[in-house]
Amino acid sequence: MSGFKQFLLRGNVVDLAVAVVVGGAFGTIVASFVKDLLTPLIAAIGGQPNFSGIAFEINHSKFMIGDFINAVVSFVIIAAVVYFAVVLPINTLIKRFALAEPAPEPTTKKCSECLSDIPIPARRCAFCTSPQTA
Repeated sequence: MSGFKQFLLRGNVVDLAVAVVVGGAFGTIVASFVKDLLTPLIAAIGGQPNFSGIAFEINHSKFMIGDFINAVVSFVIIAAVVYFAVVLPINTLIKRFALAEPAPEPTTKKCSECLSDIPIPARRCAFCTSPQTA
């Protein structure tokens, strides 16, 4: 039982639970934004944006292609809203406040005789075999 308790109290499990709850709430907000604001705007500009009436039938099987088109259009609109309203501003903030990474430590040095690149701890040059000073 202690292992299960330790698993539940680990930070990433709690973070994941919070992310799922907040993500669900945010999904509701985005869906409402698309349904209540963007879809009427599209309807005002280009006519009725409901394709659910489009269908065809083959061997008494009805293919509701209009519902699929509605789902694709909704997905594209929701993805665009999430990208432009969330991802793009957050990426901009991250770039703005990101600390510059320090330059990596050098692993090579120049040979004092032939100027070839050799490892820093080397005592002799691999190219000209001249002894190196520390």
